[in-house]
Amino acid sequence: MIKIGIIGGSGLDNPDLLQNPHDIEVDTKYGKPSAPLKTGTISGKDVVILARHGREHTIPPTFVNYRANIQALKDVGCTMVIATTACGSLRKEIDRGHLVILDQFIDFTRMRPVSFHEEFEPHGAVHTGMADPFDENLRSLLNETCKSLGVAHHETGTVVTIEGSRFSTRAESNMFRMWGADVINMSVAPECLLANEAGLPYAAIAMSTDYDCWKTDEEPVTWEEILEVFKGNVEKVTSLLTEVIKKIK
Repeated sequence: MIKIGIIGGSGLDNPDLLQNPHDIEVDTKYGKPSAPLKTGTISGKDVVILARHGREHTIPPTFVNYRANIQALKDVGCTMVIATTACGSLRKEIDRGHLVILDQFIDFTRMRPVSFHEEFEPHGAVHTGMADPFDENLRSLLNETCKSLGVAHHETGTVVTIEGSRFSTRAESNMFRMWGADVINMSVAPECLLANEAGLPYAAIAMSTDYDCWKTDEEPVTWEEILEVFKGNVEKVTSLLTEVIKKIK
């Protein structure tokens, strides 16, 4: 049975997408998730929405309980996860409001639990393959639907996830560009790798809201700018989610 988990990021903390919505409180062995799970349906399919930072956006990226969030979605029967995230562009061609269907990440976090496996079981070590961390079937559906909706998007992109909550220095921003990162955010890692460990296909829709601080011909990013751009373009993301869910089989 298909049940789709949606993790809403900055600017999409509490989207009004579901038919017959209701909240359920969940607890896990890793603690409580960021918010109650909102369950309901979209086009007849069961959907569960979780606000990554809490519905009032009160949990900073470093202190999100990513393990509890992924475990909670798995415990209620989700069979896949589609995440949304605001991001900074590290490439001139990725303009504000453009969507990026991520295919790779670079984990530059340092303070977060990054695995469910705190010790190896007696039957042996567990090392999860992460060569292609984003699910190709979900990515293909997202890209196909972006095209059909006429949404400005990039079919691939590498995100570097930093700790936060501060923004990058110019030196860091330029370093990430040299590393081959296309966008930057504070949340996809370790969320994506934990979903992989849990056996949940995972894809992420990243919306470019700013140019971080590598561009010297404009002001560095601010939180207010991120929210303004995301809110001005949030309908793109909600339309994309709704249409993609219709197509999932």
